[in-house]
Amino acid sequence: MKHGKQTLKKAFVFAAWLIPIGAIGGYFTGKYAVASYSLEVQQVILAQVGSTQMVAVAAMAQSMLYAFVAGVIGYLASAKIGLMRPLRIRKQELLPAFGVTLGCGIVMALDYWTFGTAISEVRALYADGILYQSVDNCLASVFYGGIVEEILFRLCVMSVLALVIWKVFFRARKEAPISVIVAANILSALLFAVGHLPTAMNMYGALTPIILFRELLLNGAFGMAFGWLYRTYGIQYAMLGHAGTHIVSKLIWLALL
Repeated sequence: MKHGKQTLKKAFVFAAWLIPIGAIGGYFTGKYAVASYSLEVQQVILAQVGSTQMVAVAAMAQSMLYAFVAGVIGYLASAKIGLMRPLRIRKQELLPAFGVTLGCGIVMALDYWTFGTAISEVRALYADGILYQSVDNCLASVFYGGIVEEILFRLCVMSVLALVIWKVFFRARKEAPISVIVAANILSALLFAVGHLPTAMNMYGALTPIILFRELLLNGAFGMAFGWLYRTYGIQYAMLGHAGTHIVSKLIWLALL
């Protein structure tokens, strides 16, 4: 009982630290989201909400709530399945995290020369510089994308899925089998990709096969890579990998575009 109370206390302390991060990430995500939509969509949003500032504040409140609730639930589920590790960075574990960061960052950067050649709306975003020159986008990518999304989809969704699969199908096992963790990683990555589809529809107007493939690659495949970092080294490395991916890709765009 005492051990359970200590874990719960640690979960709430951990989640409390996420609140300011969620606030920063949500605020700038809201501002960037409005700027990235077409003028028609922007007009609809602003007619309903009133201003970009109000959209940003609403997104900030939502992000803070998500970060705190997912932080508590994710911490408890992660501890239960044995994936919650001390939140510190070890030098010997930075190399694989850097490898994932560099690999995903380069693939994301190639978006302009691959999908951008086939999807005019994607190429337009690069032409406007909104994906790599906007301060709002940079801060949203690091704080919301790199941290809040990892708390939501890796620490929370992946851990809860692993816990459910373990207890339903492998109840006799004292520990969650690695196959359960891998399955949960794949499922959470797919959910992560699906979660980006509504935004893609608003940005591009429709979901064509190539846009769907792009979302599955840049979100689903990357999600599995970040999930591997989480289950192998800890959630802090998944956050480093995700945030670093955005930073690497933006540096490449700034240098070459």
